[in-house]
Amino acid sequence: MPMSTTTSLDRRRFLAVSAGTALAATGLSACAGSVSDGSSGSGSAGKTTLTVMTVQNEWDKAALKAAEEALGMNINVIISDATKLNAMLAAKNPPDVVRGFGATETAYFATRGLMTDLDPYFAKSSVLKPSGLDPVNDVWRFDGKKQGAGPRYGMAKDYSQDSMFWYRTDMFEAAKLDAPSATEAISCDEWLDLGKKLVKRRLGKVKVYGLNATGLGVFVQLMGMTASAGGSLFAEDLATVDFSSPEALKALRWYLDYARADIGPSVVNPNPDGWDGPTYGANRMAMSCNGYWFGGQINSDAKVAEVSRFAPAPQLGKRISPCFGATGFWIPRDAKNKDASWKFFEWYFGGKPAQDRAASGWGIPTLTSLRSKMPQTNAFQKQAFQVQEQELPHFSVLSFTPYAQQSALEGVLNKVLPGAVKGGTSAGKVADTLNSQMNKQLAQGKELVG
Repeated sequence: MPMSTTTSLDRRRFLAVSAGTALAATGLSACAGSVSDGSSGSGSAGKTTLTVMTVQNEWDKAALKAAEEALGMNINVIISDATKLNAMLAAKNPPDVVRGFGATETAYFATRGLMTDLDPYFAKSSVLKPSGLDPVNDVWRFDGKKQGAGPRYGMAKDYSQDSMFWYRTDMFEAAKLDAPSATEAISCDEWLDLGKKLVKRRLGKVKVYGLNATGLGVFVQLMGMTASAGGSLFAEDLATVDFSSPEALKALRWYLDYARADIGPSVVNPNPDGWDGPTYGANRMAMSCNGYWFGGQINSDAKVAEVSRFAPAPQLGKRISPCFGATGFWIPRDAKNKDASWKFFEWYFGGKPAQDRAASGWGIPTLTSLRSKMPQTNAFQKQAFQVQEQELPHFSVLSFTPYAQQSALEGVLNKVLPGAVKGGTSAGKVADTLNSQMNKQLAQGKELVG
């Protein structure tokens, strides 16, 4: 993934490799496997060679060998790199399987005709039946106008509802505050107020963050908040944004208030740790806006787990709880080994790796049949599971534009918001600037698609 100065995208990079950390205990994690130049075809002893573009921590040597034995094929691993992927796609010599974020990348690649329609494979599969797929997999569908409908272009390995948050009961007790409800969603204003009461400063500097409000990025969080307020950040054709609508302005004002309050990481003051894990674990963050996956990190320290609990996504209006990641795999249209790629899909998403991931607590499995494997051993895990189960009905698919990548839109926010926060610029003026700059990028992207 491209480098970014935002804390949220540092967290996003962590999410991309977190599966490796989570699976270490099950023997399916780790460092890079063999790194390839991208060639596919027949390998040693006449075996098919499958080229997989994925993160460095997908497999270690032992796990890679086990995967090859399970699949009966050789696997060449190419470490995920956006520039290299684009070059391979343009040259019509792509990897056989590519790891990506379903929620924010499906529309972009599908609109460009770069993804394989997997519906025929799902229809014939006895392992990955459409009836057994969690609804989150719909973010990997795009009908040319919106996500959630049309062909399936990929599948998520696991997921979280990314506007939910974790909190530390010890810090709430010390501040004499009631803990958030495990069933009823609090309002975003109540959430901000709690953050202001929980922050701790010394000599004018924040020593304990009251709240981190943007786990997977500022742009997607604003998307979710606008949807909760009853609107949409993108126009119906997904070709423009409108931060000036009443609903989007409500979300933008909230974020400006949050950043100006200086109670947590923001575009003005990013978290020096790069993501919430070390900060939260070191007693320096009271509330962390991250989905169920973050429980895998918390549970690695029994003392931290003992004082941690999970809560529903805060709302600006109607209750929704989207996913902004849905990390998984897709098969490029020009891939040379599609049947072998599908065999990989069935093994990775429906075989032992999927069972091990489900039991690890680092995400919600995307086959409903595996949900019972989610960990419920200790009080921390039981509470998180119950809260997550009650949140599932509020899941909704938010369509992302096919005309720009999230990193580009985050880049505009990173350029515009710091000065606006420090200068006290009104939300209306900030909205006008964001509309102008983002819509210029989106128009260029649409023109390229044709």
